[in-house]
Amino acid sequence: MSRAGWSEEVSSPPETQIKGSLVILGGSERFNHREYWDEIVELAGGPGARIAVFPTASGDPVQKGGWVITALNNAGADAFLVPVAWRKIPIKPVEAVSDPDLVAQVREATGIFLIGGEQDKIVKALFTADGQHTPMLDAMWEVYRRGGVIAGTSAGAAVMSRVMYRDAESVLDTMLKGVQWGKEIDRGLGFLDGEWFVDQHLFVRGRFARTLVAMQDQGFKFGIGVDENSAIIVTNGKDVRVIGYKGALVLDLSQAEHDPSLGRFNLKNARLTYLDRGDRFDLKTMEVIPAQEKLDDEKLDPKSPEYRPGLRRPLFYNDILANTTIIDMMGRLMESVSPIATGLAFDGYAARKHPVDGFEFKFSRDDESVAWYTESYGGDDYTVVNIRLDIRPIRISGPLYDREE
Repeated sequence: MSRAGWSEEVSSPPETQIKGSLVILGGSERFNHREYWDEIVELAGGPGARIAVFPTASGDPVQKGGWVITALNNAGADAFLVPVAWRKIPIKPVEAVSDPDLVAQVREATGIFLIGGEQDKIVKALFTADGQHTPMLDAMWEVYRRGGVIAGTSAGAAVMSRVMYRDAESVLDTMLKGVQWGKEIDRGLGFLDGEWFVDQHLFVRGRFARTLVAMQDQGFKFGIGVDENSAIIVTNGKDVRVIGYKGALVLDLSQAEHDPSLGRFNLKNARLTYLDRGDRFDLKTMEVIPAQEKLDDEKLDPKSPEYRPGLRRPLFYNDILANTTIIDMMGRLMESVSPIATGLAFDGYAARKHPVDGFEFKFSRDDESVAWYTESYGGDDYTVVNIRLDIRPIRISGPLYDREE
């Protein structure tokens, strides 16, 4: 793995005062879930706000862009489609991003929305062949700097950081093989603070592990991943608020260690924080403010003399990359008599017949760990702060099992 991404061509634009907001959606947001759309319209100026919808990442830009426009307009916006796309649009992207009339329409808008699909299509369209900003990208930055909102879902979320996942294999394959600049990872648009890496579809697809791979490879100390049907709202360039269903994960490698002699991906002392709906977070100070419902309910602090763990069995997970497993584990770890949980990641199908390479994930609760819990939303909702994670490569003996005839 290399740090080719640390180059001038992917650096953020010159530092200027940012007045705008970001809405970073993890993908698969519901069009009838008004919370997302109401927030975007409000940040864009309220009823009648002109919001430019970019369908650039999509293979079906008119239909899918139309769905987003309808959702925004139902929330009071005056949204319009910007014809920058690679299919089913008569004007070529290279022409559209330099068209004076289209650029002027975007510059005069108070909001931008980037729909999902393939994030590489967004970057390819908005940068010139030699890596410079197109007039359209400059117009988007102008909207953001003067106080508008930049929103994006899935692929539109991935481009928010200055480095992004461009196209990657499965999470496990990414851990095993690493990432290369220009293949798995590439430059993004860089709207979020340059110290932070962004990923999406995080819990449903187990992508927190691949986020750590990219962060370690590119020297990022901090990352944030957003789950499906969830969003983070970033204001003042640092203040984060979580809305939606499952929330977001903060990944902190500022104290982490990596041993290159092991030959495969590994980390010691990564720190994880899970943010749920209503929680707030500061990108600069790393301060977490749980939702009021949790502050009014139960605090889980192992250092407190009143702490009474309720789970007695050891926490062990055969597939830590499975759908939402990591956040279920983090909540349970804060209520377990044992301060350690173990998870594995390996190809179980291949392991039926022969040994395979994999990884052990060791999660630890320590003096820095604390959580809050509530059932006021109708289920089990946690905010979990500062869980330690160590990852090391392992070998799974195979065949994994014998089947009795």
